[in-house]
Amino acid sequence: MRINAQAVAAAFWLSLAAFLIVAGRDLGIGSASEPGSGFLVFWGGVLIALFAAGMAVESVRGAPESLASLWKGARADRVLIVSAALAAYAVSLTTLGFLLATPPLMLVLLRVVDPVPWRQAVPIALGATLVVWWVLARLLAIQLPAGPLG
Repeated sequence: MRINAQAVAAAFWLSLAAFLIVAGRDLGIGSASEPGSGFLVFWGGVLIALFAAGMAVESVRGAPESLASLWKGARADRVLIVSAALAAYAVSLTTLGFLLATPPLMLVLLRVVDPVPWRQAVPIALGATLVVWWVLARLLAIQLPAGPLG
């Protein structure tokens, strides 16, 4: 018997959505004008449930794919590199600060995920970091880790 990969994925996402909906409700949803701490969690779960329901319907209507087909052409080495880069970023963020820790992460992502030439990757990494810092720190007044530059 062949297991339908899309049905398995839909079941996974539906179970995650159910967890988020219950967790959001337990935290308190509130209202649109006065959202509670579970507002985004609850409505995020509802959205995931809607998309998962669409996947479930499509898995019944479409041609079944095997679970092995999900991994065909997967680039596991890139997933490991990105995971390691994100872990290193999380560890170094408080020590180095946002402005020093983010450009190396951006460079890794730009060069590994879908390789961009260095002459484009460096300005994008620096520019994106500065723009995000300016919006978060200056416009929205969100305190970011300053590191040695603070």
